[in-house]
Amino acid sequence: METFVHMNPTKLIFGKGTLTRLAEELKPFGRKVLVVYGGGSIKRNGVYDGVMEQLRRAGNELFEMGGVEPNPRLTTVHKGVGICKREGIDFLLAVGGGSVIDCAKAIAVGAVYEGDVWDIITKKLYAPGALPYGAVLTLAATGSEMNAASVITNWETREKNGWWAHFNHPKFSILDPSFTCTVPLDQTINGIVDIMTHILEQYFHHTSNVPVQDSFCEALLRTVIKTAPKLVRNLEDYESRETILYAGTMALNGTLAMGAPGDWATHNIEHAVSAMYDVAHGAGLAVLYPCWMEHVLDEGAAKFKQMAVEVFGVDAAGRSDRETAMAGIRALREFWTSIGAPGRLADFGIGDESFEAMADKAMARGPFGTMKTLRREDVLAIYKLAM
Repeated sequence: METFVHMNPTKLIFGKGTLTRLAEELKPFGRKVLVVYGGGSIKRNGVYDGVMEQLRRAGNELFEMGGVEPNPRLTTVHKGVGICKREGIDFLLAVGGGSVIDCAKAIAVGAVYEGDVWDIITKKLYAPGALPYGAVLTLAATGSEMNAASVITNWETREKNGWWAHFNHPKFSILDPSFTCTVPLDQTINGIVDIMTHILEQYFHHTSNVPVQDSFCEALLRTVIKTAPKLVRNLEDYESRETILYAGTMALNGTLAMGAPGDWATHNIEHAVSAMYDVAHGAGLAVLYPCWMEHVLDEGAAKFKQMAVEVFGVDAAGRSDRETAMAGIRALREFWTSIGAPGRLADFGIGDESFEAMADKAMARGPFGTMKTLRREDVLAIYKLAM
């Protein structure tokens, strides 16, 4: 196990009816509140009305910015930053899924920075500070509600960048599982895949003596695998929504990463795809993650075997580590396919004519990966496996 420091200051408020806590949670942060949300689903399902009632009860001066994209764009961040600076906003409230929260994180940083926030998102400069913000979550997927990371797309240059700032955790996040019961099937499936890949990306590494972390990961994966089929059969199953929502938060709030570096190579490879084609992140990961596993198999056969046995119950008797690992990779791919996730880049209309450009974007910051250091030829090989 490696040396680590862990701190997560986000106040997590979880359960049915917890939106009634919003007015009280806002009290320490000032009166001018910018509410950030997406395409309008929160107005159709009643969450918007509930949030506004709480904000009015708290006596806040309210400003709104809707229209955040599923892959939040820099132009939208700029719009929010402009509102904050022009109106003297004290606090941001993100109401929606991970994309909305990611956008709010970038707005919060940009609002106190004199230059272009893209300098910070591309890691040219470190964020000098941020406005405080909170979240009301409506989608189980990214874990953004309890971490300091964010992903923003510059659509003009077709760049998609993940970044973080240590002070950029939400001050609080309200998670009512009933708010996720109207999430459509495709978004539900993509969220499940995203959750599982977040766990796997922290599970696969070469660090030794991490039995506690491994057990956390394996238990979460088994729980999601058990719950997901019930949820996709009945999207209004509250108990399944509750379980998946909590799993999504635990998958990426720092708990699993303590003492081990993980391998986030597939996120980098997928970001290049969705930067060019605006593919849903979870859908892209469903296609690419098993292909990455196959490509790096010889560097991680023992750990892939462990996943196969402990998560999918693969019988290792009479099989080599490599054979057992391959059975686990097949089981993962088959599970995602069974719940309706895509399996090939062709499902998005993406062919090999784009591979060179996507590989260039993936390699923008040089070689990456911990299970195996990936170079341009590796990225191209993974795209080819995903055709």
